[in-house]
Amino acid sequence: MHVFETLLAILLGATLLSAFARRLNIPYPTLLALGGALVALVPGAPHLSLPPELILALFVAPVLLDAAYDASLRDLRRNWLPISSMVLVAVGLTTVAVAFTARLLIPDLPWAAAVALGALLAPPDAVAALAVLRQVNPPFRIRMVLEGESLLNDASALLIYRLAVGAVAAGGFSVAEAAPAFALVFVGSVVAGWVMARPVAMMTARIQDAPSSVIFQFVTTFAVWLLAERLGLSGVVTIVVFGLTVARRSMPPIPARLRIPSFAIWETVTAVLNILAFTLIGLQLRPILEALSQAEQLRYFSGALLILAVVIAVRLLWVLAHHAAATLNGRLVPRAAAPTMAAPTAKDALVVGWSGMRGIVTLAAALALPAAFPYREFILLTAFVVVLGTLLIQGLTLRPLLLLLKLPKDTIVETELALARKMALKAAMATLEQDDSPAAQRLRAQYADAIGRAREGEDPRDTRDNLLRRQAVAAARTAIDDLRSAGTIGDVAYRRAEEELDWLELSARSE
Repeated sequence: MHVFETLLAILLGATLLSAFARRLNIPYPTLLALGGALVALVPGAPHLSLPPELILALFVAPVLLDAAYDASLRDLRRNWLPISSMVLVAVGLTTVAVAFTARLLIPDLPWAAAVALGALLAPPDAVAALAVLRQVNPPFRIRMVLEGESLLNDASALLIYRLAVGAVAAGGFSVAEAAPAFALVFVGSVVAGWVMARPVAMMTARIQDAPSSVIFQFVTTFAVWLLAERLGLSGVVTIVVFGLTVARRSMPPIPARLRIPSFAIWETVTAVLNILAFTLIGLQLRPILEALSQAEQLRYFSGALLILAVVIAVRLLWVLAHHAAATLNGRLVPRAAAPTMAAPTAKDALVVGWSGMRGIVTLAAALALPAAFPYREFILLTAFVVVLGTLLIQGLTLRPLLLLLKLPKDTIVETELALARKMALKAAMATLEQDDSPAAQRLRAQYADAIGRAREGEDPRDTRDNLLRRQAVAAARTAIDDLRSAGTIGDVAYRRAEEELDWLELSARSE
């Protein structure tokens, strides 16, 4: 009962703190983590800890799936160069830089342990990045690069982390032996995510009531993650590929009457998980400090601050260097592939480089280290300092930075949404033109207004209107599906148009 009461109190306090952060226009993860740390230092404060494996599965799996489901494959392909540079090179450079810094601070720290520290600090966390991005609302291309990176960087970093931890246990490390294992785990995770998506989507399409459908979606999300971990694969890679595959239209689509409540519940649950995750980050401070003497706290804390500076500097320098090199090579944006997208500038690169907040993945990976792992307390304290430090320094200054740089506001999504509405309307009108009944004539006159005001559409008064409206919506869905398949619109515009059609379809219910 004490644990249950503690959870309720934490959730209530964190929710109020999150609402307060939004009123102040500051990223709520920063305030939650800081609030959790302050609560942890209060004498007699509750001590709440969860197994690291549970932390990753509970807090990361559903948020990653939600982000992967909404990700745009078209925009990922268009921005493959900056995204891959962040996922591969930036993670690798951060791992190496942190490992060398840690060895300078603690000469007897084994190299494998130093690499493990660098790997768990390397990836900006998907939960933190997405939570902050949705509040600061950067230009579309910057958001696509950061969201694409956040989907994939955990995979490369955690694979390196796993190999380094194994090397500590085995007493040695061989790149020649590790490389094949790295590739096998990555390829196996991609295949597993793709294979599991089809049967899960087919089973989901057979469930006809919203509560059962939502429960099944969450159960399968955790099941996919846990199965991947049991098979020795990467849960991050598997769940991302699974989400990307399920979102494609080759699968049986979820009906509108199930999709609307499902999306609402997913949005609520992921918000609750974010709130708890960042509060939990702050609450880990006290158990970390309790395991250290005062001399160790001072020594380790100063070293952690230095590593925090290294983590921030390496990412920023790499992004700016990559932008400069890509500008010289003229390969930033393939103009034929993205004619409506403005070429990125140095200001864009500065924003991307400064968006390196760490989060729950970093802390969970540190907590998952074996009890006998070399300098485990130093690694734990460093992970906490880097997470809280990046959330405070970068999270609090990201919005002012965007305002200072005065980046031009783009209208890519609005333009694509207008095109989707236009083509959907044409397809619907073409369907109605085939019928000369009075009902069809009324709908032809009303349809343009109805699709623009999908949530406010008038209820039909006879089954003839219902049938024609459903036929028109079906034709409109096919039109926007074709636009997305051709790459004319991205998934952001597609989802918004799909939502409007969902509400319009639901308005065509029987009396």
